[in-house]
Amino acid sequence: MPEARERTEAYAGRMTRHAPRLRNDPVAEARGRPLAHAILELLWHRKEITRADLARETGLARSTVSDLVGRLLDTDLVVESGDAPSSGGRKPVILRFQDDARRILGVDLGATHVAVTLTDLRGHMLHWAEESFPVRDDPDGACATTVRMCEEALDALPGSRDKLIGLGIAVPAPVEFDAEDQLSEVVMPAWAGHTGLRHVAEQLGVPLRIENDANVGALAEAWWGGVDEGDFTFIKIATGVGSGSIIGGEIYRGATGVAGEIGHVSIDPAGPECRCGNRGCLTTFVGTRELLDRVVELAPDFPASPLASGDPTLDDLVDATLADDPLALHVIGEAAAHLGTAVAGLLNLLNPGAVILGGSLMRVGDHLLDPIREAVRTRTLLTSMLGAHIRTSELGDRNIALGAATLVLARALESPDLFLLAP
Repeated sequence: MPEARERTEAYAGRMTRHAPRLRNDPVAEARGRPLAHAILELLWHRKEITRADLARETGLARSTVSDLVGRLLDTDLVVESGDAPSSGGRKPVILRFQDDARRILGVDLGATHVAVTLTDLRGHMLHWAEESFPVRDDPDGACATTVRMCEEALDALPGSRDKLIGLGIAVPAPVEFDAEDQLSEVVMPAWAGHTGLRHVAEQLGVPLRIENDANVGALAEAWWGGVDEGDFTFIKIATGVGSGSIIGGEIYRGATGVAGEIGHVSIDPAGPECRCGNRGCLTTFVGTRELLDRVVELAPDFPASPLASGDPTLDDLVDATLADDPLALHVIGEAAAHLGTAVAGLLNLLNPGAVILGGSLMRVGDHLLDPIREAVRTRTLLTSMLGAHIRTSELGDRNIALGAATLVLARALESPDLFLLAP
């Protein structure tokens, strides 16, 4: 049996490397767990497989596989779904993983908005809602809004409450290993000592995962974004700027869990003062408020621009950029130069295979990407630049909430007992 277990673990590791990636060898990192867990994870990766193929590919005896499968069939996570072709004799029965057997809530808790998605176990978004809210300044209101929106998501799809296995929340702040429910008072001072996110999960009656928004953005790209590069960095540009890196198939969190604060890398020591106390941080040049302030500052030089009057929004800036408005192009060009400086440093330091940019600003596309690439070309070692792809996210603005839900899915695949919390 130990040898059979090792073959099962090795096979699961190989499957994981050809499926959405979080761990290099998930089963081998959990030696000693029930074999039924390993079989369930293989079924998730394969989606459909016969008992005979399970036995052949894991090295387990057919009787052992039949016993394990029998236990899984007692849940609603696996069903028999017809016959496979036969080369002679009785047709083998196909086993199918039931993606809709459980539901997961994912929350994108931004500085100025709350977005909620409800997904199945394959990352399909079954419900989506987003509302503007001053999250950074009103923690109690943000938590109450999150609970209400989660309740509405569950009510929108009858039966979801009974299928819910967990809640993932992405936050616009560093998340430390030993205090994940307490947000940084430097980035979000109103949240100092506030633990309301834990109470959100308690009201919903499910386990909670909390992670930095850029990290879960990277996670979503790794699992669902079609990323071919093994190591890459995701950069989210919104009210602030953050990055998350996937290295060796895992989120790189650093020694205390707060890696990726690229928004607070000083690219101009003589630049504007940042809320973190430093000067010239990347966020002070490319954050949403800073970009719009720059539009207002330059408006007198571009009186014909549609942005020169009123109180422009980020959508206004993006629309004007796509219309080749000179003021908008000037502001976006400056932002691209600053981003290029930061991305060049990232490439020289980490040499990721790709840099993926996300956030509402990415709608401008090549208006931003081309000058970033040009800035990077002049600031990086040739070898690091040649191997790096700089592009926008294919998942769009919903990838953060999706990544938050993926946190829960990843934990469930590591410890499938979580699947059993729902009847």
